[in-house]
Amino acid sequence: MKQIYLDYNATTPVRPEVLEAMLPFYKEQFGNPSSVHWAGRAVAGAIEKAREQVAALLNASPAEIVFVSCGSEGDNMAIKGTLEALKGKGNHIITTAVEHPAVLETCQYLEKNGYDVTYLPVDCDGRLNLEDLEAAITDQTVLISVMWANNETGNIYRIEEIGAIAKKHNIRFHTDAVQAVGKLPIDVQKANVDLLVLSGHKIGAPKGVGAIYVRRGSRMVPLLHGGHQERNRRAGTQNVAGIVGLGVACEIAAAEREEVYQRMRTLRDKLEDGLLAQIPEIKLNGTPDRDHRLPNTLNVSFAYIEGESLLMNMDMHGIAASSGSACSSGSLEPSHVMGAMCVEITLAHSSTRFSLGPETTEEEIDTVLEVLPAAVQRLRDMSPLYNCGKSSSEACLICETVRRI
Repeated sequence: MKQIYLDYNATTPVRPEVLEAMLPFYKEQFGNPSSVHWAGRAVAGAIEKAREQVAALLNASPAEIVFVSCGSEGDNMAIKGTLEALKGKGNHIITTAVEHPAVLETCQYLEKNGYDVTYLPVDCDGRLNLEDLEAAITDQTVLISVMWANNETGNIYRIEEIGAIAKKHNIRFHTDAVQAVGKLPIDVQKANVDLLVLSGHKIGAPKGVGAIYVRRGSRMVPLLHGGHQERNRRAGTQNVAGIVGLGVACEIAAAEREEVYQRMRTLRDKLEDGLLAQIPEIKLNGTPDRDHRLPNTLNVSFAYIEGESLLMNMDMHGIAASSGSACSSGSLEPSHVMGAMCVEITLAHSSTRFSLGPETTEEEIDTVLEVLPAAVQRLRDMSPLYNCGKSSSEACLICETVRRI
């Protein structure tokens, strides 16, 4: 059975070129980059080359790049470190209700420690009203944190406009760009971003490495104390092989982004059109404007069925997708993103995310379009809600009660 992977927003396979570049740093080039002798100097040079590669993808200076272990650490470091550096200037943070848990839970932690947080709402398509953002700003606002693109719906937010608002009010601006880097053009200068976080395993690098862009002149207190690594911004011996891999992945992303964008967009649109045409009572989660969604991401809900059951059915056909995001798997609660978009609870439980990658083929999309309609119908035929609705024209009290839960 052919395996079809459509969960690239959760993680990506390591690119062969990335793995090849990493291998020497597990063998002959094993030195500690903080050592002053020959073994350390060679490794330190490789880290600085990777810093240049990451910076080039973002239109940043290499000195503005800090290597971390992952996107979650990066978000924590950017938010907590900035607020610690700005202590005494204000205690108000503005973010959105649909952020990644790495941002939301950090903000909730800060609320328990004396900070005031505004969680901006989104509309039923997951879009953010920038008038709400302007209205939320006070003389105590010191940080705005808005993701570049949503990991569940693929919605792209108006980062340049938000950056302009933050700059006008002299407020620090952080964006979690983990899902956007490698898929969209990223220019931190044009966007007026002060802090940007990316993660290696979303763009063909290994797990366990990421980076923060910190605009020159932006003060940030480190989370980790100890050594002098990363220009005293993040203590700890660097993950040399991972950093080298991240640098190569960023270089590949810069070279291939436009071509990959167009190919993924074409396949995503084919999948979306096919599902909407073949399966009745299906709901698109996210903005209907395809230009304002990530080119690889499609999130839909199927009435009358559970998303987990559908994932299991697809898995039996070798198709890997996701319900909500990987970071919220294992929870019985519907996605907080679906909740913020006011998606009816039974539809929220059936939300399914398909996220494509550079390796996705048209043949794979054709297979999904062949398998999925039958799987949905098979599950609906077993659903008491579906059968009840089809067998009677009168409203069923049990069904109405379930829908309102």
